Amino acid sequence: MSLKSFHIVFIAVSTLVVFFFGVWAAFRGIVDSRAMMVAAGLAAFGAGAGLICYGVGFIRKLKSVGIY
Repeated sequence: MSLKSFHIVFIAVSTLVVFFFGVWAAFRGIVDSRAMMVAAGLAAFGAGAGLICYGVGFIRKLKSVGIY
């Protein structure tokens, strides 16, 4: 597996992990009535959105350079 392929897979897996954490934290925050856990869940969703933007930008960069 090349470095660029590993990078794309790593970003995809990281995005899934962050979204799963966000769902878990938001759910636990609502069930336990903890605002900090809900905030952590919302922050995780923001981080997941950032990872998606980064991944799309990375793939576009590879295409523009002619590598991918």
